Amino acid sequence: MSEDREIIPKNNQNYYNYYTVEKGDSLYGIARRYNINPELLAGLNGLSMEDYIYPNQEILIPKSGYSYYITKEGDTVDIVANMFKITPEDLLKKNGVVYLAEGQVLVNPR
Repeated sequence: MSEDREIIPKNNQNYYNYYTVEKGDSLYGIARRYNINPELLAGLNGLSMEDYIYPNQEILIPKSGYSYYITKEGDTVDIVANMFKITPEDLLKKNGVVYLAEGQVLVNPR
């Protein structure tokens, strides 16, 4: 990942697979292969869509069955919980400590 992205919950092996970039790969191509939103793929890995990815670079691939949200400035627990259509208490229970710092990744089972 090109920049540190704080992923909540910390037990992320349940929510992500790892993919090793191969020569000729692009974020669009990888996203299409795994049927995920390319902007989500970039955001989860601390990248922008214009960033170059390198062979042998390891990136996170979100697993299906979960919703992902990358926090933005001004988010509150209530706002994010409402986006996931759960209670604020469930959001905190499922994600542990939530600081709502910009760029935090929150996960919710679908």
